[in-house]
Amino acid sequence: MEIDIIKQQFKDKFGDHGTRVYAAPGRVNLIGEHTDYNGSFVFPGAIDKGIVAVIRANGTNKVHTWSVDLQDYAQFTMTETDLPAASWARYIFGVCREIIKRGGSPSGFDTAFAGDVPLGAGMSSSAALESTYAYALNDMFSLGFDKMELARIGQSTEHNYVGVKCGIMDQFISLFGKKGHLIRLDTRSMEYQYFPFHPQGYRLVLLDTVVKHELASSAYNKRRESCENAARTVRENGHPHVEFLRDVTQEMLTEMKGLMPEEDFMRALYVVQETERVLTVSDALERDDYETVGRMMYLTHEGMSRLYEVSCEELDFLNHIAKECGVTGSRVMGGGFGGCTINLVKEPLYDGFLAQAKDQFARKFGHQPKVYDVVISDGARRIS
Repeated sequence: MEIDIIKQQFKDKFGDHGTRVYAAPGRVNLIGEHTDYNGSFVFPGAIDKGIVAVIRANGTNKVHTWSVDLQDYAQFTMTETDLPAASWARYIFGVCREIIKRGGSPSGFDTAFAGDVPLGAGMSSSAALESTYAYALNDMFSLGFDKMELARIGQSTEHNYVGVKCGIMDQFISLFGKKGHLIRLDTRSMEYQYFPFHPQGYRLVLLDTVVKHELASSAYNKRRESCENAARTVRENGHPHVEFLRDVTQEMLTEMKGLMPEEDFMRALYVVQETERVLTVSDALERDDYETVGRMMYLTHEGMSRLYEVSCEELDFLNHIAKECGVTGSRVMGGGFGGCTINLVKEPLYDGFLAQAKDQFARKFGHQPKVYDVVISDGARRIS
């Protein structure tokens, strides 16, 4: 991303003395999908695409913001409670309000920002924006929040000012990310562990179907309900310790099969198996065993398609091409019903795979998938 362009536009709007530059990344999730609300594990990594902000305290209680990408201006005061009209400004406004709620006292500032996280591709551009400003204000005004609290500030911003009831993974990884490492996060205890991710001779690439099927949010809620129902059935039938599906083994679930609707059983079976796959991938990464990692990715896709039923024709098609081309691992990434596949590809196969995927997909669906190469990178930081 051209930081000089952001700096120049900041200078044009606000002058150029005394500025700082901060950044925070988007993310991918290697494995562990639809597990967060089941108290289980996720396995994200920060990526080399994110938000960069130029910022300077202005000694007033006013905030002046400029979006370089949208060429749009918004302002608000630190004491205001009415949402800004511009939806993008609500993320910055929300971060300020959540900091103040927690006893922080930032003063006003001038800022310009831009990003290269593709919007709508499931790489968490909104969390990158929240994390950039939470980290920047905490550092610039010496507010003393730790990174976990900054992640909660970002999550609360989504809940209270954007209207999205998200989990905490996206904000967490944007702040805690580390170059060359994925993080296994336990979404129940919030304990986390770094795992090395140095796939020598492999590329990590996302293929974006550029489709989003409408039923995503209602289907998400329905699946969440199925998971809660299945966990309750197991808990009420001899396993009182079960809080989430995270606590259920495949053997326990199979015992209960006759006591729950088939659909609830299928959804729960996917989650139980996905938890096991995350642990298998943890072991594999410690051995640099990327073949096992890839095999687990394919199994996750199969589970999301057949058991959890959140894939779609376009995603299944890309997954099938990946398999035909000898790609090491491929799966749908994110909630499903459109969006991206994440692919672990050996270098020599990379060009051929992309050519096949673009050509065959365009012939079937009338447009090419978008291609995003990603590298696992550091989390939120001050650049200068």
